[in-house]
Amino acid sequence: EIVDICRMLVSMGARIDGIGTSTLRIEGVEGLAPTEHATVPDRIVAGTWAVAAAITQGDVTVRGAEAGHLAIALEKLVTSGAEVQELEDGFRVTMDRRPAAVDVVTLPYPGFPTDLQPQFIALNAISSGAALVTENLFEARFRFVQELARLGADVRTDGHHALVRGLPGLSGAPVEATDIRAGAGLVLAGLVAEGTTTVYGVGHIDRGYAGFVPDLLGLGADVVRDQVNDA
Repeated sequence: EIVDICRMLVSMGARIDGIGTSTLRIEGVEGLAPTEHATVPDRIVAGTWAVAAAITQGDVTVRGAEAGHLAIALEKLVTSGAEVQELEDGFRVTMDRRPAAVDVVTLPYPGFPTDLQPQFIALNAISSGAALVTENLFEARFRFVQELARLGADVRTDGHHALVRGLPGLSGAPVEATDIRAGAGLVLAGLVAEGTTTVYGVGHIDRGYAGFVPDLLGLGADVVRDQVNDA
């Protein structure tokens, strides 16, 4: 995403050296000119739908995505038992079995994205086996684990690590979204939990996902947006 915005700025007349490296050198200019620029696809949204296919043992085609931007995450889904097919304008993920647990270590791009960590914890919560998830980027990323536990998930955290023991199923319960990706992870867990799961604080999800509920409905999910629970 940083490389993308730098390229856009350069096309407007900005002077930026070191694009694609860990250090940028920016020289001020008198002004910027108009430009036309196609932004890079949202890899986290695309990755969330990929996990949705795996966790529900479903079949989801994600259009307008760059599979190469999600190489490690998609490899992890293949390890879990999914089939990933790269398409000209996106990719397709299918899963026809209970997922196998997969270890995850978050790292800066092109490593495994921290913004997909909650979704993979949800996936591991219903997988066969146990997985170790290591968070190297954000201190509070495991806050949502206590909410996932309300659904019956077996997750233990210790510092930067979370041990997830997969269970055959989860049970619906009221939960609170603590941030954008935690909310997405809780919704994915709710899709496979027995009974009804109510996710509060869904305003967080809106910040990262446009049309989240309509897209879920389009995929066949049984979900209702309750304005009372939006706060």
